[in-house]
Amino acid sequence: MPKKQLVEEYDDCWIYILLLTTLAILIQSVKNYTFSFQGCNIGYNVFLIPGIYFLSNYICKKYDYKKAIAGIAISGVIFVGFIVTMYFAMGRGLVLSSLVGDFCGYVASQFVNLTIYTFLLNNTRSPYSLIFLTYLFSIVIFYMIYTLLYLNLVILDGYWTKYFITIGIEACLCLPIAYIDKQIKRGR
Repeated sequence: MPKKQLVEEYDDCWIYILLLTTLAILIQSVKNYTFSFQGCNIGYNVFLIPGIYFLSNYICKKYDYKKAIAGIAISGVIFVGFIVTMYFAMGRGLVLSSLVGDFCGYVASQFVNLTIYTFLLNNTRSPYSLIFLTYLFSIVIFYMIYTLLYLNLVILDGYWTKYFITIGIEACLCLPIAYIDKQIKRGR
């Protein structure tokens, strides 16, 4: 009898975790660069935030929930390290409320997103509308926590206009992302 050859599977989820971390750092880097829309200054990171949720959902769908959680944890820790390093490198004092707001908003919204998404994968046929609403809900959670911790509940002039424009732009971006997500097959 011929011996069966063992085929080694290469686990490439680390590439997606690295991409998730890079995207989180990029979002922090472009946060202060803004464009004007309807009289409000909107950060360019608005175009990248839905991609973070897509990547963590992709890791969860293609690999598993544990690897997605590991990716969020790794990217969160490196994200904080990047913020601290940049404040130190630029000679500025660390603004703890910004650090906590960004980190807690990122991690909490990622966990909410991943929990809902995993439930949809395991218990439904993952309809497009629910996937879209999961992305949108995660974005709302991100801005809610960021606002509570960073802005310290101080609502600035034009805050709500900026908030709804930002959510609207990201909702438009989530439509094609949810469609792409729906097309991805589960597993490797």
